[in-house]
Amino acid sequence: MDSDQRRKSGINLPSGMSATSLRLDTQSPNSFLSISNRASPRSISNLSSSSSWSPSKSTCSDRFIPCRSSSRLHTFGLIDKPSPSKEGAGGGGGAHEAYTRLLRQELFGPDFGCSSPAGAGAGGGQGSPMVSPNKNMLRFKVEHSAPSSPFSPSTLGRDYCEFSSEGSAKPKLPRKVPKTPHKVLDAPSLQDDFYLNLVDWSSQNILAVGLGACVYLWSASNSKVTKLCDLEPSDSVCAVQWTREGSYISVGTNLGQVQVWDGTQCKRIRTMSGHQTRAGVLAWNSRILSSGSRDRTILQHDLRVSNDYVSKLVGHKSEVCGLKWSHDDRELASGGNDNQLLVWNRHSQQPILKLTEHTAAVKAIAWSPHQSGLLASGGGTADRCIRFWNTANGKQLNNVDTGSQVCNLAWSKNVNELVSTHGYSQNQIMVWKYPSLAKVATLTGHSLRVLYLSTSPDGQTIVTGAGDETLRFWNVFPSMKTPAPVKETGLWSLGRTYIR
Repeated sequence: MDSDQRRKSGINLPSGMSATSLRLDTQSPNSFLSISNRASPRSISNLSSSSSWSPSKSTCSDRFIPCRSSSRLHTFGLIDKPSPSKEGAGGGGGAHEAYTRLLRQELFGPDFGCSSPAGAGAGGGQGSPMVSPNKNMLRFKVEHSAPSSPFSPSTLGRDYCEFSSEGSAKPKLPRKVPKTPHKVLDAPSLQDDFYLNLVDWSSQNILAVGLGACVYLWSASNSKVTKLCDLEPSDSVCAVQWTREGSYISVGTNLGQVQVWDGTQCKRIRTMSGHQTRAGVLAWNSRILSSGSRDRTILQHDLRVSNDYVSKLVGHKSEVCGLKWSHDDRELASGGNDNQLLVWNRHSQQPILKLTEHTAAVKAIAWSPHQSGLLASGGGTADRCIRFWNTANGKQLNNVDTGSQVCNLAWSKNVNELVSTHGYSQNQIMVWKYPSLAKVATLTGHSLRVLYLSTSPDGQTIVTGAGDETLRFWNVFPSMKTPAPVKETGLWSLGRTYIR
């Protein structure tokens, strides 16, 4: 009879279930196929093949039986220990172990094919037990299976992480700057005068030093000393400055003359007059030699014409003690004892900028080789500040109080840093990062004001001079090619050498 009912209903039902137990609820158009029973609506009937099934005896179950073939048990390190090898297996134990290893590799991946070395005993015939590489049974492990698509998120994510880990450099340690000079030269009669400029290092690695009435040339390559000139007994050297090519050197004298010498042949080429008193500062551009004097004027000399000077710049109210041409030869910066910093155009007779924020004499002037129109200037004892200017608009970009008289400034051509030398009261040498103005190093060694400063042709070494009649050579900047820290120099180089 049951079979007849199933045939009439057209529904294949398990044995023991009548067709009346199923009904189609047609109360609403969104009806669902439901199981009619007397239990709670939230219960699910257990369809059983038992013939004694009854709706009143229905049971609830939330049991979930996973499909082991789709489980990733190896992800959590769940490894069952195999039964130990049977006694008396003899050489078959090794074969069983190899078979088990291969089987596990095929089923769970290569991570589960290794055996514990602890199991290799003296018996040799028994296979070592297969245990998890990590005793943390529920340790989650990241899968490294290759993705199916090269553009899948896992691939991009892993590549990004690897790129980030490789690209993110470790925090750089501060560059080590040697605290002691690697060479010291005795320079007798090196004057202790803030307004003079008696040391300059040429692009051909020749150092010129004015000592009294003489100029001496010291070769940094072979330490050879040559006497360039000897002025009249009533005269003295106030400034020396090499041309950019390093072949000719200009000499400013206490009597106001400007002489030009051939540094190779030690021969005087030209003597130019025009200043009423000492010419204490000189500056070359590609073709023009500028000289500043105590008579408050700046003269422009052109060796291609017969006149002593081609133009005169008047703007300072006191002695001109700082003078520098920009690297593109477009602007000339001058500093004076009147606390003014003036910027001149090469075609104008009047300054295009008058910067008056300094409260002391402005001798230290330096143009940045890394940024056009960036000018640094330093003030004397009453000011003690280094100020940075944008000459395009005349605005002050930044300033820092050094705590001491600023005597000289020089930018590094290798890195964006600059060095300053100081007088009262600490007589120190300081290296600064720009634009952060963080101190890289503070060097001491001179017993008097560090009035003179020049940089080597390779940009790594500076030479400083002071009224203590010494010239000291310091390795402060890295090389342009390899920015590795400069190594300390051996003790052999600390011996003193006389420059004359």
